[in-house]
Amino acid sequence: MCCITTLLLVFVSRITIFLLWLADRPLFAAAFHNWGTGVVPVWVWPLLGGIFLPWTTLAYLFLFPGGILGYKWIVLGVALVIDLAGHGGSYHHRHRLPFG
Repeated sequence: MCCITTLLLVFVSRITIFLLWLADRPLFAAAFHNWGTGVVPVWVWPLLGGIFLPWTTLAYLFLFPGGILGYKWIVLGVALVIDLAGHGGSYHHRHRLPFG
């Protein structure tokens, strides 16, 4: 049961980002239109966010309409802490691996 919960926590956010991208591409275009530069295309940032910081990217997409002001920064910060806790937890338990 614990493995199923972990898998759900890992993949639900990424699947939701993908389904949201399929359903509402103008939201992605509006949310990330200022992030593109001449060197890095705009589509790279949501892709990297979905891979490395999925909860933060998902929170950003849901909070973006209307601008990120006030309490929305707190929600975004909590999502970032959740993502970073996942990365930190895996680093903390690296000694459990037989080849590590």
